[in-house]
Amino acid sequence: MKTKFVRINGSIVAPRGFLASGIFCDIKRLGTGKGSEKGRKRDLALIVSEVPATIAGMFTTNQVCAAPVKVCIQRVKNGVAQAIVVNSGNANACTGKQGLRDAFALTALVAQALHMPAEQVLVGSTGRIGVVLPMDHLKRGILDAVTLLGDAPECADHAAEAIITSDTRRKQIAVTFKLSGKAVCLGGICKGAGMIQPGLSATGKRPPSLPGGPRRPGAPNGHATMLCFITTDAAIEATALQSALAEAVAQSFNRITVDGDMSTNDTVLVLANGLAGNPELRAPNSELRTFQSGLDHVCLELAKMIVRDGEGVSRFVTVRLSGARNPTEADAGARAVANSSLVKTSWNGGDPNWGRIIDALGYSPSKVVEEMVDIGYSAPGHRRILWSLRRGQPTKARFKDLCAAVALKEFDLHINLDLGNAGAVIYAADLTEEYVDFNKGDVTDPASLGG
Repeated sequence: MKTKFVRINGSIVAPRGFLASGIFCDIKRLGTGKGSEKGRKRDLALIVSEVPATIAGMFTTNQVCAAPVKVCIQRVKNGVAQAIVVNSGNANACTGKQGLRDAFALTALVAQALHMPAEQVLVGSTGRIGVVLPMDHLKRGILDAVTLLGDAPECADHAAEAIITSDTRRKQIAVTFKLSGKAVCLGGICKGAGMIQPGLSATGKRPPSLPGGPRRPGAPNGHATMLCFITTDAAIEATALQSALAEAVAQSFNRITVDGDMSTNDTVLVLANGLAGNPELRAPNSELRTFQSGLDHVCLELAKMIVRDGEGVSRFVTVRLSGARNPTEADAGARAVANSSLVKTSWNGGDPNWGRIIDALGYSPSKVVEEMVDIGYSAPGHRRILWSLRRGQPTKARFKDLCAAVALKEFDLHINLDLGNAGAVIYAADLTEEYVDFNKGDVTDPASLGG
């Protein structure tokens, strides 16, 4: 029987025992570059559980990773945390020993203000690379954020706003469902619009997680990043939570791309405080499968929000590749198409250019036999496919019908290699003039350059 997930308000404060706040402490104005000049905008978020919670995390596999990522990787191993402090406008990346000291100092300040061990405070940052944190601003901001903590939906709204940079809107969700007869909630907020092709793993080391576990060392490799913070009142053992998060991320955040770039700061954290009162989830357990489905749903919905709000994005395309010889080749082929600049610009122009697609397949690491390839289009999630190419040859489909299929703001691209049983899905975006304009900088405006 399929679990029913009911959408509710409140995102990260919807689960019992969670508080949040988001405040302005003037981080963004201090040399943080284009995408951050938004005036008096919230730039510091605080998420707190009223009791110590089980923690799990997934982190960027970029070999250059930010100070907050290093702190979190270390502390998630403890299995327990109670608070997360997040700033936007400054990535605290490539800031050396000072950046690491500052990241630890932020957690100590929160711990002191909330009377909890510093080891139970995690930290996240997003913004410009190579700029030292304005610690005086953050010290004042943390004190303000603590006084404004609350469990009203607007408190979650403020936190969701405080973590965004080049995003145009808040991204958040909450659902409720039953575990052992108890109502439990899962809530999440995330941010991300550019520098988006996360490749996350539990340790920050390669390879990133793919569905069913990591399979290959070559998986996906401005001032944007992908951050996600999830709360739940479900009771779940730490190892089970980490495993569930790895699987959920493999099918969501590790399946998206806006521009093919992986950030130095990508992070997903989950806090589970157990206040729903369900028996603690451990593997193997049928209730754990229900929780997994809920976490999968929340992560995928948030991941799609990132792609839809990508910098300059005008079309959301689900690339569905089937018929590969193995999962590694399926992923490689789908990713080559999803990240091809020529394919992405044709999507922007509404051009059903199968030649660019088969070209991208051909140079990918995936095995491709030209005479076997099928390429077609459908409305999102629909089974009726309009094929433009069958067995490597153009079909008799009318060009105006193909154009209509890719004129939709959202559509599915179907590719069948017809060489095996493996498949992959990538959620992708087009490439627009607006993306280039936003990211190119302007030599006459030094504030728009660098980092």
